[in-house]
Amino acid sequence: MPEKKNKKPLAPFALTLAILVADQVTKAAVVASIRPGRIAWNALGDFFWLVHQKNTGAAFSMGDGLAEPLRVAILIVVPLALMIALCVYYFKTDELTPVQRWALCGIIGGGVGNIIDRIARPEGVVDFLSFKFYGLFGLERWPTFNVADSAVVLCGVLLVVAGFFIPSPDGGTPGKPKA
Repeated sequence: MPEKKNKKPLAPFALTLAILVADQVTKAAVVASIRPGRIAWNALGDFFWLVHQKNTGAAFSMGDGLAEPLRVAILIVVPLALMIALCVYYFKTDELTPVQRWALCGIIGGGVGNIIDRIARPEGVVDFLSFKFYGLFGLERWPTFNVADSAVVLCGVLLVVAGFFIPSPDGGTPGKPKA
C-alpha cells in the first residue's frame, strides 16, 4: 500500500497574502500622498512620524552604496532565493508547529513585499514608520521601516520563541535537538 503523504496546511499562506496586500497598499498610499523626505503626520510630540523615505539598501540602509549589479545580487537575488527556500522547507518538513508555519508565512510575506519594491521601485524601498528611540544604542530615532519589515521582525521573533516553548509535532522537547 502506498505511503500517505502528510498534507501541509495552506491556511498560513493567507497571512503571506494579507501582509503582501497591506504592505503594497500602504506603500502606494504613502507614495501617492506624501512627498519624499517629508513628515506628513506626527503623534505624541515627535515620538511617532508618518514619513516618506526611500531606502536603496537593506536594514539600517546597509548596502546603500553598493554598485548596481552587486546590489541586485545581494538585495534581490539572494532574498528571492531565500524566500523560495523557505517555501520549499515549509512543504518538505514535518518538524514545524502550526505557530511556526504561520510565522514562516509571515516572514515570506514581508520578504516578498520588500523584494517587490526593490524590483518595481528602483529609487528604493518605501519606508514610512519612524519612532523616537531616545538615544538608545546611539540612535535618536529608530531607522524608518514599513509593514513588510515589521512582519519579518515580528514573525522572526515568533518563530524563534515558538521553537523554544512549543513542542514540535514529532514530540520533541522545545529548544532541544532530537537525539
